[in-house]
Amino acid sequence: MAAGIILGDAGWLAAGRWRWARALIWLAVLTILCILAFNLAADASLWLSATASGEPFTSRGAAPSGARLIAVIAGSAAMLLTYALAVRLAERRPVSELDLRRMIPDLANGLAMGGLLIAIVVGLMWGFGWVTLTAAPITRIAEPLKQAVQSGLIEEVVMRIIIFRLLWRAAGVFPALILSALLFGGLHLPNPDATIFSALCLVAGEGIGAGLYMLTGRVWMSIGAHAGWNFAQGWLFGATVSGYDEFAGGPLQTRPVEGIDIVLSGGGFGPESSLASLVVSLLASAICLGLAWKRGRFVAASDSGQDQTAASLQDQ
Repeated sequence: MAAGIILGDAGWLAAGRWRWARALIWLAVLTILCILAFNLAADASLWLSATASGEPFTSRGAAPSGARLIAVIAGSAAMLLTYALAVRLAERRPVSELDLRRMIPDLANGLAMGGLLIAIVVGLMWGFGWVTLTAAPITRIAEPLKQAVQSGLIEEVVMRIIIFRLLWRAAGVFPALILSALLFGGLHLPNPDATIFSALCLVAGEGIGAGLYMLTGRVWMSIGAHAGWNFAQGWLFGATVSGYDEFAGGPLQTRPVEGIDIVLSGGGFGPESSLASLVVSLLASAICLGLAWKRGRFVAASDSGQDQTAASLQDQ
């Protein structure tokens, strides 16, 4: 495999004048296309499900959880297909970041990694007495699975292989790492119980997904890590996830200890907005990015496999 990820250097992203601007325009267009494809396919799936059961389709929230899970899977497939077709047409290259031959093992490894990391976070918080862990009856699984698939796939496709990749193409690897991380944290500020500290914790963890993408050249492992983190945090441990409780329904409940500062307990935002999460996320990001640096993955590969310095702005 080439020493680095493919940013795109043909078609719309061919070397020449204003390539940095063309990359940013393509970033916006590709994001809109992918999100539109997801929503249209998901709504079409829900409409078909409602029609088959003889019920009128009114809204996503009114649909049964099983139908919503199927809709998210349909929307995810449409989003990935739209991305692949758009990149093939506009960038004139194979879409190696969606290589299906490595999808299953990459996803499995990512799921295990994400679940392990949040388990360490919750374990530390419980050990220090910042949260309580209690047993709970399992009440549902379809809705938490839907939420995990949706958050993991949409956010990683948009943040990783669209925003991060095309920012790298436009400005270089280090600005791309910083800007995409800040954007991810900032996008969560409107969430319930969000704070500047919770946003910083999310920024700290962005190096995990970026590092996994850089190491593999594919998006599957970062999707798995994101989904595994959210699913384990919300369903397995029964905590709020980024201020929301749609993942609840699993065998445990994690709650902040009364009187403990929210910087330690996570407060209403959840364990990922805690000192333990900040430390674990920073360490995991440092390891992933450090491995990527050591293996030469801070250098991008051209479509033809010829390495190029990612931070260079020559011909952009």
